[in-house]
Amino acid sequence: MTQMNGKRVVITQTSAFMGKDLVDRFSAEGAILIADDRDLKVQGAAEALIAEAGHVDVLIANLAAAQPRTSVLDTDDGTFQAMYEAMVFPLHRLVRAVLPMMISRRQGKIVVMGSASALKGMPNYSAYGSARGAQLAYVQDVGTEVAPHNVHVNAIAQTFVENPTYFPASYQATTEFKERIKGAPLGRLAYGWEAAALALFLAGNESNFFVGQIFPFSGGWVTR
Repeated sequence: MTQMNGKRVVITQTSAFMGKDLVDRFSAEGAILIADDRDLKVQGAAEALIAEAGHVDVLIANLAAAQPRTSVLDTDDGTFQAMYEAMVFPLHRLVRAVLPMMISRRQGKIVVMGSASALKGMPNYSAYGSARGAQLAYVQDVGTEVAPHNVHVNAIAQTFVENPTYFPASYQATTEFKERIKGAPLGRLAYGWEAAALALFLAGNESNFFVGQIFPFSGGWVTR
């Protein structure tokens, strides 16, 4: 029997970030997938997704946005707000919509695909990094709030992982990338399936003692 055999798993933004690798891994593990790619910035979209999914055992919140690399002085309100509208408000709406059924059943898993950029200061990342940081703070707070209901909320804070949004093949060929990868102690990108395997672990029964935790997945980058 596979780990997700018969469990209903919602995965968001499947064409971006870790979507494809998550779909492949959870499919192989017997999940009944609700793999969705709608724009969750639209008002009511997150709630509609959960309503259409019906019974949800696992929510994988895979949310992404292009990284604006502007100094704090050059980051206008629109740029700053856009990061939160793409990655923070949809997360809250998804979680708020799915929690009642999980709390009622006293069972459920929520895994947030986050970013290690929230764990290490970098210049010119204030909009993106702070939104990713808000995701992680949200996971910690909600995780501790719903743990008494046997609902587990955790996050993966990753970087240097192959994906079409942040590390596509075209970017890997650039001088900028070759310089950046020198900052990763392992000196390589993780394969997407490696990050998906960690998500699978956090969605399964083996992780039942983890509550509101942030798991760095960065090849040692956040420890330097």
